[in-house]
Amino acid sequence: MKFRLLVWTAIFSVSAVAGTSPAPSDAIVDNYCTAAQAQAQTVRGASMDVEIDASLPKLKKHGRLHALRRISPLGLIRYEKAQFEGDRIVIKEVISRYLTEEVAAQKQQSSAIAVTPLNYKFKYKGMNRTTGQDVHVFEVTPRQKREKLFKGEVWIDARTFLKVQESGYLVKNPSIFLKKVAFIRKYDIREGISVPRQVQSVADVRIVGKAELTIDFSNFSIDALKLGSAAEFDGQ
Repeated sequence: MKFRLLVWTAIFSVSAVAGTSPAPSDAIVDNYCTAAQAQAQTVRGASMDVEIDASLPKLKKHGRLHALRRISPLGLIRYEKAQFEGDRIVIKEVISRYLTEEVAAQKQQSSAIAVTPLNYKFKYKGMNRTTGQDVHVFEVTPRQKREKLFKGEVWIDARTFLKVQESGYLVKNPSIFLKKVAFIRKYDIREGISVPRQVQSVADVRIVGKAELTIDFSNFSIDALKLGSAAEFDGQ
């Protein structure tokens, strides 16, 4: 219950913002898009450790995964050295489904789901301060109701124009078994790169109730390894 309250409160509460923007909001969004496009190329060949903790509170079931997450030179995601533990229903219906969806999303045209003015309306909310850094807060609303698009907020670092947080809920459910999916994605800025730190998600699943997911990322690094021989996660 505490987990759900924290996630939903963070997503749907009004941000405590103050002050005025030192630059026009359109210029901030333009700089953000430029930084995001540059980063998309930079992180190809990156790897990081992933810890996924998931539960179905109504069924009192829990599961966990540790794996190595790689981004190939082509921008595709692979999971290697996966180690599962816990209840099988959680591993199959929550963790494996999440991994399969993420891998599939990367194979789609990224520009169609990117958080850019092409797909979203940006409304400037003001400035906030988090973890010692100033951020611009934008409310984002998708221009069309499509899968993988969300309504919520994007926090943009005032110095680098890289994203430090995305939060909201999906405007179109990815499955008939899901009634609502809300999330918070947090990032750290390291050496000019927006690095994933944590994802928290709550999905309202038909029959089994809430599905709670927390993903922690660590040991981020960029290398030039060719991943042709690595086994790609297939959702099994």
